[in-house]
Amino acid sequence: MTFMRKGTAVRRTVFAVAAAALSVGALTACSGGNTGGTTGGGSADDIEKALEAGGEITYWSWTPSAEAQVAAFQAKYPNVKVNLVNAGTNTEEYTKLQNAIKAGSGAPDVVQIEYYAFPQFALSDSLLDLAPYGFGDLESAYASGPWGAVDFDGKIYGLPQDSGPMALFYNKTVFDQYGITAPKTWDEYYAAAQKLHAADPTKYITADTGDSGFTTSMIWQAGGTPFKADGTNVTIDLQDAGSKKFAENWNRLIEGGLLSSTPSWSDEWFKGLGDGSIASLVIGAWMPGVLESSVKDGAGNWAVAPIPTYDGKPATAENGGGGQAVTKQSKNPALAAGFLKWLNNDEESLQIFAESGGFPSTTAQLSDPAFVDKKSDYFGGQAINQVLTEASGDVVKGFSYLPFQVYANSIYGDTVGQAYSTKGDLNEGLKAWQEQLVTYGNDQGFSVNK
Repeated sequence: MTFMRKGTAVRRTVFAVAAAALSVGALTACSGGNTGGTTGGGSADDIEKALEAGGEITYWSWTPSAEAQVAAFQAKYPNVKVNLVNAGTNTEEYTKLQNAIKAGSGAPDVVQIEYYAFPQFALSDSLLDLAPYGFGDLESAYASGPWGAVDFDGKIYGLPQDSGPMALFYNKTVFDQYGITAPKTWDEYYAAAQKLHAADPTKYITADTGDSGFTTSMIWQAGGTPFKADGTNVTIDLQDAGSKKFAENWNRLIEGGLLSSTPSWSDEWFKGLGDGSIASLVIGAWMPGVLESSVKDGAGNWAVAPIPTYDGKPATAENGGGGQAVTKQSKNPALAAGFLKWLNNDEESLQIFAESGGFPSTTAQLSDPAFVDKKSDYFGGQAINQVLTEASGDVVKGFSYLPFQVYANSIYGDTVGQAYSTKGDLNEGLKAWQEQLVTYGNDQGFSVNK
């Protein structure tokens, strides 16, 4: 969701000027290997011709809906073979993608990218501009935030798939067992964490061993704006009021030993979500599909509520969410563009995505009563999308990510992440993170202030 909440004019100016700044350093190294692919061109007519002619493409994705979507696409276009590869989740996939780009081969035709990472890959000249294929005409079909994350100065580097307004996912069975109601404030959440762990030391309110995306989203929800960019001028202030507010709130849980040390997305983590030892998650609206597909033992136990806030008034942030792009290494860009257009714009594909628990970015689905009011068997018959669509309107405005956020996230564990293992102060970790980011940004040709 990089630049997602900034104004369009500002976002485009930042992109255009920052692209020049990134002519040195790591991103240039990544872009140096774009041989053997394409540099643009094409037309809307080329898509239809390519779909009819057929061919073979590779698609990297970790979404629960990907397998069913690929099967449906191939049924509709039998001349096309899509090789679906799970190359890992977010950072793991991005590392493989960057290595392939640097090597000049090995990148997929179509790749899943979260919004915060789009600018870094676009700036490295790794993604195909889809505007010549008529993708600009699709703008009105998407919510403005997700669309703004893939549209830079009229160059369309992908299509949005989902969005991730944050909410509280909680094990209602466990909460009810210990007389805990869904907390409306962070003070109530802290009290619930204490009560639960005191009653059963094997249970924790949540698991968190340090995650960069979670931290930045929580700073966002607290009103922080630690990252700002104006052309090549970047400001990093991870000691602003919102950053400190989050750190002070979360420090209580870390220092009190109230967080499970189970690594997120591990087998043990999924098991904990299923057996109730991890009793809640503060996470993006895309999570239902993951729970349904990977935590089957939790069916009927979970519920969704608005994210706790500092004053009880509605306020949330985006967490995750992304879309897909066509890489410049694709040897059949028109076919890849055709698959991407079907994937994130065709009614059949959108329906598969919604049924898998995905949270859409398309305006038609977000306002459709059939989606909003649909009751979920997994969540005990709750119409969870009522909570999640309302959350999408409560996202705090003004937050933006760094134009080198992928790198920022990669060093998070060595800075902020250390506070979790030592039960130390998150604020000290934020300071260390800031110092390294300032140095890196200046090395890449930005003028970074703090």
